[in-house]
Amino acid sequence: MLENISLEILIATLFALFILSAFFSSSETSMMALNRYRLKHLAKEGHRGAKLAENLLEKPDRLLGLILLGNNLVNIFAASITTVIGLRLYGDLGFAIAPIVLTVLVLIFAEVAPKTIAALYPESIAFPAAYILTFLGKLLYPFVWLINLMANTLLSIFRINPENTDIAPLSREELRTVVQEAGHMIPIRHKKMLISILDLENSIVDDIMVPRNELEGIDLTDNPDDIIEQIANCQHTRILVYEDNVDNVKGILHARKFPRILSKSDQLTAEDIASLLDEPYFVPMGTPLHVQLRFFQKQKIRLGLVVDEYGDIQGIVTMEDILEEIVGEFTTDIQTYSQDINFQEDGSILIDGTSMLRDINRQLHWNLPLDGPKTLNGLILENLEHIPESGTSLKVGEYMLEILQSGDNAVKKVKVEQLEPQATSPH
Repeated sequence: MLENISLEILIATLFALFILSAFFSSSETSMMALNRYRLKHLAKEGHRGAKLAENLLEKPDRLLGLILLGNNLVNIFAASITTVIGLRLYGDLGFAIAPIVLTVLVLIFAEVAPKTIAALYPESIAFPAAYILTFLGKLLYPFVWLINLMANTLLSIFRINPENTDIAPLSREELRTVVQEAGHMIPIRHKKMLISILDLENSIVDDIMVPRNELEGIDLTDNPDDIIEQIANCQHTRILVYEDNVDNVKGILHARKFPRILSKSDQLTAEDIASLLDEPYFVPMGTPLHVQLRFFQKQKIRLGLVVDEYGDIQGIVTMEDILEEIVGEFTTDIQTYSQDINFQEDGSILIDGTSMLRDINRQLHWNLPLDGPKTLNGLILENLEHIPESGTSLKVGEYMLEILQSGDNAVKKVKVEQLEPQATSPH
């Protein structure tokens, strides 16, 4: 039958078959290259092409069966036409070289080039193709169903279920990578916040609490005039109230109740203060930050007293402390924020020994170890295994630490310099 068709029509038909082959090849690649999470988002937003593509991908065996059926039919017809054209033009020689020529043309124009474009721009190819594939799927359903039946029967022998098309959930580390690789679509500050949320699971209340020796509170045994002055100058919205020592805590005093205390300045008693206190909320040491954040929300409180296994108070953690772990400090001026960190003209930095290592790392973009002690003083004592005298120096990682002041069983002031990284000599 092909012998009666003119050469021009055969060449035009062959060209059309190449276009169809390129369509099926690019459709296959683009469909499989689609980002499934973005596809779900676009489908929920009402994108028609995304909805059709999502429906097709719900049954990948049918989709692949349809595409491969069309592609193989087109390529077989193209092979027949190419053979006829070769015979007409070059006789037996044309019959011999037709498969070689066809293979080169199919690889370039119907496979490599269209699949490369589809891999680079999957949505631009897949969404328009979804309309055509949906129509062809209905038109060729009996043939596709028969092919899938035989293929799935073969797969079942190897215990492979083609119906299992659920998207594998992202792990925390994979989600972190997605956020980091989001590019300009997510602002840098938002990336940091998202990653900080993921990092909450790696941090505990011990890492961010105000330690016991830095707690500020009201001792009910103090002189009433001293208590009044302390309340009048208090910079906090909530203050710890105890009797004799911190472990004998009586409650938490809120700033909104300060005026009621100040109004009784002439006849203030411990009982007056005790009647205004809120019940203390205790947090076990080692509680993960994401768990504590949920507890704060559930209990509708903003401050907790961190206690050890013996019930002794070790520090205070607040809702604001946890929020700062997510959004960062509420000021970008390091000198304004922390009086414990002072820059010197020679490039060194004076740091208070009680400073938290996490705060130092965050503010100075350093990498002091966090897997042990929480404070700079603790880091020094762990490395030296004794309380050093002033003038003692030690190297911790890439940092040189010089103790400037020590006393009361602790390091008070430290001079820290970041060493230049040593260049490794080539072997």
